[in-house]
Amino acid sequence: MKSFLDLLPRPLDPLRSIKLKLAVLLVASAGAGLGVFWIGIGWIPPTTTEIALTVGLLTSQVLARGVTSPLRDMTAAAQAMSRGDYSARVRATSKDEVGQLAVAFNQMAAELAAADQQRRELIANVSHELRTPISAVQAVLENVVDGVVQPDQATLRTALAQTERLGRLVTELLDLSRLDAGVIPLDREDFRIEDLLIEVVAEAEVKASAAGYKVDYLFCAFPENALVSADRARLHHVLTNLVDNATRHSPDGGTVTIIGRRDGDQVMIEVADEGPGIPHAERERVFERFTRGARASGGGTGLGLAIAQWFIQLHNGTIAVIEQPDGMAGCRIRVTLPV
Repeated sequence: MKSFLDLLPRPLDPLRSIKLKLAVLLVASAGAGLGVFWIGIGWIPPTTTEIALTVGLLTSQVLARGVTSPLRDMTAAAQAMSRGDYSARVRATSKDEVGQLAVAFNQMAAELAAADQQRRELIANVSHELRTPISAVQAVLENVVDGVVQPDQATLRTALAQTERLGRLVTELLDLSRLDAGVIPLDREDFRIEDLLIEVVAEAEVKASAAGYKVDYLFCAFPENALVSADRARLHHVLTNLVDNATRHSPDGGTVTIIGRRDGDQVMIEVADEGPGIPHAERERVFERFTRGARASGGGTGLGLAIAQWFIQLHNGTIAVIEQPDGMAGCRIRVTLPV
């Protein structure tokens, strides 16, 4: 609803310079005051009036420069942003509304620059990740067509593995786009977390055997029934990713340990391996997109842990890399969920 002031005319809107507006405002105000003075007491010395108006006009032009320069800088920076250059910043030294606008503009420019950098990195990483399995499948098919290799079971298994890797990447990118758009619904249900862990371990054993990993799985069950209200499919995806990562990083003959326990009103699930572990400096970065570090051959896309963190946060839980007890080697990741 408009106020009375919004309905008043704005005669200075046609002027294209704020300095000119300030000058006109100063001259009009001084002229109005002189008019009242002239009506009240009569004749005014013309020379003194002209000098006063000129000095006031020059003063307004000098002082208005500090008011208008941030606006001009913001205009130039906005035009540069439209061309894809997000490096321009505005000098924000004044404490008035224009200075606050300049500060907000600089923050916006920094956020847009960071988003643009993430977009560029995402495109580069996705292109690289897509190129690898596509090139591998192409090489296998070319060798089969040229008669270099026979389409035996081993060759087809190689092509199938690369196709599955490509499918996983596409699925993870789709999940990533849904998470960024905030359109990931949670289909919550109450279930025993121990049943889900048993299912995940059974699937991991089959996958490890098919992939040729010589790894043992040690599952420590919950001391009591622990029910959680969560999206079973999403949580299954998270735990499967953690166990698969632990399998790939474990040495031959190593053990992947899955521990579940209840602590008050929380359920804690820990997945540990006997691999090289994650340095302290990288324990936060492993949950960033496309961060993979030193992986064994056949590593993933670098999106699994980023998606897992988002899924756990959607459940009001936490996921983090923690210390191994008693100086043990390897990596241990803990997932905490509310009961």
